[in-house]
Order: sequence, then structure tokens, then C-alpha cells
Amino acid sequence: MSQTSGPHRPLRAAAEINAEIRALWERTDGRLSPEQRQEYESLVTEWAAAIRAGAVQAA
Repeated sequence: MSQTSGPHRPLRAAAEINAEIRALWERTDGRLSPEQRQEYESLVTEWAAAIRAGAVQAA
């Protein structure tokens, strides 16, 4: 079974996504513009999918 997130997009590691989320918060001093909030929400959704995929693989 292949792991993809969205059409033709490989699933990234949760740790990689988490690092990107942390970098976003550091870049913005914890204050997100509407565009940055959309980016954050997208990253959190992707992170959650990566966590779920890892849990399924572990089962």
C-alpha cells in the first residue's frame, strides 16, 4: 500500500512537519497573519495524517 497525502504527494515524516511548524512560530514571534495561519493549519493537518499513518504501520 502506498502512502500519499493528497494526489501524488508523498507523506512526510511527522518530525519533519513538526520542525516546520516550530520554525513558523519562531519566524513570526507567535503572531500569525491570516496567510500564516492557513499555512499553520495545513501543516497541522499534514502532521496529524503523518501521525495516523505511523500508528497504522505500528499496528
